[in-house]
Amino acid sequence: MKKIFLYSALILFLSSCQTISEDKSTAVGLDGWLEGNSEEKFEEIAHQLGGFSRTMVEVSYRYSELYWAGMDENWGYADHQVEHIIEAMEDGLKRRPVRTESAEDFMETTLPELEAVILKKDKEEFIKGFRALTSACNACHAKEGESFIMIQEPPNRLSPVRW
Repeated sequence: MKKIFLYSALILFLSSCQTISEDKSTAVGLDGWLEGNSEEKFEEIAHQLGGFSRTMVEVSYRYSELYWAGMDENWGYADHQVEHIIEAMEDGLKRRPVRTESAEDFMETTLPELEAVILKKDKEEFIKGFRALTSACNACHAKEGESFIMIQEPPNRLSPVRW
């Protein structure tokens, strides 16, 4: 009798594990916005994260903040922006590895050189470094066949951050 009970308990346990591991469709997230099986949910999350265009929105914001940080000689904030540009680019390149080759020089040369310029805390050197950054952005866009996206120094400050 004990064996029958143990076998029954084991079968019940294993069948419940199988039910848990099955890919059932359940809604999750605030108000259940994320629906479907696991694969469909992952695809929706990937869609929500977006490709490289969302990366460029963040980089554009950080680029502008970086410019004004340098103009204000707020070197800590400038360094902060470069760190976040690097992070955003790395994340974007994970989602769109096809862009890695075009971004290689930008990531391995341009940004480290700009970090070194920021450490000098010299506004004139920063301006030169920032212009090199701008040229590198435009070169990367050209490599991607998107030379119609021309980057320039921001003419107006949009952020309330000041030194």
